[in-house]
Amino acid sequence: MAVPAHDQRDFEFATEFDLPIIEVVTGGDISKSAYDGPGKIVNWNNALSLDLDGMDAAEAKMKLKENFAETGLGKWTVKFKLRDWLFSRQRYWGEPFPIVFVDGEPRALHESELPVVLPDVDTYQPSGTGESPLATIDSWVQVRDKDTGKDAVRETNTMPQWAGSCWYYLRYIDPHNDDVLVDRDFEKYWMPVDLYVGGVEHAVLHLLYARFWHKVLYDCGVVSTKEPFQRLVNQGIILGNVEYTGFKNASGEYVSTKLINEVDETIKRTGEKVFGEQVDAKDLLKKGDSFFLKSNPEVRVQARSHKMSKSRGNVVNPDDVIQEHGADALRCYLMFMGPLEQVKPWTTTGVQGLSRFFQKVWRIFTEEDEDGNAPLNPKISENINPSKEQLAALHGTIKTVTQLTEEMKFNTALASMMEYINTVAKWEGPIDRCLLEPFVVLLSPYAPHLTEELWEKLGNSGSVSKVPWPKHNEEYLAVDEVQYSLLINGKVSFQLIVDESEN
Repeated sequence: MAVPAHDQRDFEFATEFDLPIIEVVTGGDISKSAYDGPGKIVNWNNALSLDLDGMDAAEAKMKLKENFAETGLGKWTVKFKLRDWLFSRQRYWGEPFPIVFVDGEPRALHESELPVVLPDVDTYQPSGTGESPLATIDSWVQVRDKDTGKDAVRETNTMPQWAGSCWYYLRYIDPHNDDVLVDRDFEKYWMPVDLYVGGVEHAVLHLLYARFWHKVLYDCGVVSTKEPFQRLVNQGIILGNVEYTGFKNASGEYVSTKLINEVDETIKRTGEKVFGEQVDAKDLLKKGDSFFLKSNPEVRVQARSHKMSKSRGNVVNPDDVIQEHGADALRCYLMFMGPLEQVKPWTTTGVQGLSRFFQKVWRIFTEEDEDGNAPLNPKISENINPSKEQLAALHGTIKTVTQLTEEMKFNTALASMMEYINTVAKWEGPIDRCLLEPFVVLLSPYAPHLTEELWEKLGNSGSVSKVPWPKHNEEYLAVDEVQYSLLINGKVSFQLIVDESEN
């Protein structure tokens, strides 16, 4: 851009090579860094016969555009961010464009000439001309135009692979159909997609292009719905472990983050530069939501999680977690960390908590013998006649977990199941299997490996994933008694239990 006073990259370049830096917009200190904020125009010096000096920068830009339009130096235009270079790639792999050039003019291939199949090649080396590697394969590039009989040349750029993924959901409906993209009856039965779960990054690539693709297919009469997806849920990303940073001044003394401008890492009062260094968690104590040095509890440190990346060295290898705690503990921890849509920091101790929960479930269902075998716990039996309290606990859990799972509130659904297991662990005497089998079904979408084992130990055949989802019975949730807390002078004095049947 060649505006070093108002573009940081240009400023750094000009500073490095001792080039002049001329202020054009007031408001900053260009001796220190580029200024890209609002201000007044200076040093315009009547360029283009326009007097812009002293004018607000935004107003000056508009006047300059009007002048360009009036003098023919430029014209108003709208620029879209859907750039061709995002879609047209100079590489071998990818979907080929069904285009040929006849006498330099492009022609779309007829349907009878499709599909265009990439050739088998021995090398993917670049062409050396900036063209796709396909441009070097004359036997594929040089063709005869069916309309005119003239020599023609294929388009050698390719689409970016996700061009095919833009409509994959339609092909899933009818994957073996060699005649049409998707059978009309199948499409009308299955579309639109009820729920799409994906990362935020999909919103500007896959979802955007999928809608373009789908709307074109709708206009062509291939699909019956204007929109491909009814509901979108963006899951939050998982950040790395919390990193703790303490800041020191030039004398090597710690300075509390309360006194620091963390953006430019300077002391607010003096502007003195401070320097961050990593602090071990064991050297910190927590007060509320903040962390302080144990050696100096007045010094607050910065606690921040960053996106996982190899450069920061904070990537968590899922294989290592699975090896130590199991796949069920890992997948359930990812759900238990918090609401699905939120960004959440990773903590290994959280996985350990889920692992302990599964161990507790295992101990309730099994009883290991001296040889290390784990047969079904002899406390589990049939025809025990569960108590009203036991049935209420089970059916309350079924109702809650069902509702929360449908709402994709997986963290609170897991919490409800943990609460039920804690209740079961307190029951004395035999436990009827009717109180445990429905729980295994509830847990199965969350912890499939563990629940398949438990389902088999309960003497069932087949997979628990194919068992109908349990339904709660409202009769078991009816309350016979209501407990009231009576307060005197703001303190609970005693509890009053009233029969629900009494008015």
